[in-house]
Amino acid sequence: MRIYPAIDLRGGQCVRLRQGDYAAETVFDADPAAVARRWVEQGAEWLHLVDLDGARAGRPINTTSVKAIVEAAGVPCQLGGGLREESHLEEVFALGVARVILGSRALQDPAWCEAMCRRFPERVVLGIDARGGMVATEGWLHTSELTALDLAQHCASWPLAAIVYTDISKDGMLAGPNVEATSELAASVSIPVIASGGVTTREDVLRLARTGLHGAIVGRALYEGRLDLAAAIAAARG
Repeated sequence: MRIYPAIDLRGGQCVRLRQGDYAAETVFDADPAAVARRWVEQGAEWLHLVDLDGARAGRPINTTSVKAIVEAAGVPCQLGGGLREESHLEEVFALGVARVILGSRALQDPAWCEAMCRRFPERVVLGIDARGGMVATEGWLHTSELTALDLAQHCASWPLAAIVYTDISKDGMLAGPNVEATSELAASVSIPVIASGGVTTREDVLRLARTGLHGAIVGRALYEGRLDLAAAIAAARG
């Protein structure tokens, strides 16, 4: 299992939110590129970037920070947040991003998302954010009437690189991941699934790794020193 350190961007800074609440923000570093270098020095092979301003605005916002991170890191980066048009994908791929994460637009317009997957095969990740098992969109501001499982299965035939499954109730709460829901979703599709939300301890990593998941995103626990990245990577590997 691969560990993806998360770098959430707002106003050009590295921040974390609690349960996607923009009013519950903690700023961890004013230099996201330095954060990226630090995670790579500790063993990260991929980075997970989120443009929080973009998620709200519906278009890429923190492109300067993203470009700086990509150049500083020297490892592949995946980016989500506000990517709603084909031109947005072209814009961030031009920055050097390896993969894009599509969420809200995939629910609103599945045909468009499938077309993007076929234009950029194995470079699109489907981001499924769920609250109580139901898909949430628009930077988690709205909850749909579609289950996460149904959305994953509907998109399973697309040439996706992976699915990132986030349980919003766990995100930023340092209370452990939703192993059961994530493993259930992973068992229902052949696409690699990456867990997100609540990964806090080495035991959390071990529990996820035992289910055979492709990866796990870790955010607040790394920034608050509750989880050592090198130890998490070692646990994920076996």
